[in-house]
Amino acid sequence: MKFAEFKKAGHWPTLLAAFLYFDISFMAWVALSPLIVYIVHDMNLAVDEKFTLVAIPVLAGALLRVPMGLLADLFGAKRTGIVAQLVVIAATAWVCYFGLPSKLSVEIFGLALGIGGASFAVALPQASRWYPPQYQGVVMGIAGAGNMGVVLDTMFAPTIAELWGWQAVFGVLLVPMVLILAYYAYAAKDAPGERKPISLKAYGTLLRDPDSRWFMFFYFITFGGFVGLANALPLYFTVQYHVSGVAAGLLVSLIVAFGSGFRPVGGLIADRIGGIRSLSMFFGVVVAAYLVIAFMPEGPAAPAAAGWALTEMPRIAWMSVLLFSIESSRSAWVMAPCFSSFRSASGRRSA
Repeated sequence: MKFAEFKKAGHWPTLLAAFLYFDISFMAWVALSPLIVYIVHDMNLAVDEKFTLVAIPVLAGALLRVPMGLLADLFGAKRTGIVAQLVVIAATAWVCYFGLPSKLSVEIFGLALGIGGASFAVALPQASRWYPPQYQGVVMGIAGAGNMGVVLDTMFAPTIAELWGWQAVFGVLLVPMVLILAYYAYAAKDAPGERKPISLKAYGTLLRDPDSRWFMFFYFITFGGFVGLANALPLYFTVQYHVSGVAAGLLVSLIVAFGSGFRPVGGLIADRIGGIRSLSMFFGVVVAAYLVIAFMPEGPAAPAAAGWALTEMPRIAWMSVLLFSIESSRSAWVMAPCFSSFRSASGRRSA
């Protein structure tokens, strides 16, 4: 693939805007994960209740993607993206100033953050519709790499919370959210061509397509697992390996950065050798990593109440980080190949 040809093939400002929109939306979507230890410190909640709270934005984001996609088809991706960003910004500003005094307030805020997770249904189609089929994998990979916003959350949120309190994290988050909304409103454009109404029957036809069902299943396993891990791992490392909150955030940053950084590479490989072949190659690696993690024992207790610092962690915790990093790469090698293959198959059927 020649970069000059790729740059001329579509609309790079929209691709950049979609990447930034997806990035900041993901930052908001998973913001509860690295902060939940601080938020519920005085709520006396059990461990399973903490995991439930961080799961709410994930579930809401998954469920809201379907209506968000429908709205993007009906009103255009740009309008839908702007409204979605405004809702998430409003919820974040509210929490920044008024806090989260109860478990119910955390749950309601998690539902609002789910709109950020649904940004996938807007950003990726908006970018991909500008580009021809031979670039779909790499375009999906670039736009989808916006989930590296998780890295920024887990890397900086615990430190900010330690220094100025967890509410300050949302205040800091508001700054890039507003700036990116301004750039998105200015630079992003919907792909040219008349937007035709889509009937419910047409959506039903898509759901009856065997390729659609299989790719949705693979996506459920791969990217769903990626997001679930990104949200649960800070708690996992603090409970399973007794590391400090700051160390847990840095570890998750390493893991997510590994998976996010490989997304464009996965898309490029899918464009060259085919998505199904890429999918088959790397699923075995992911399964093996999960299997080893499932049988790993709990780490030793930390000498201090705050937990192990990053430089003091036991070897088994670092081994877990390595396995989770390998496992997280499936979002690169699988998600983009699935969409690339589906695009190609759709083109063959329509032809």
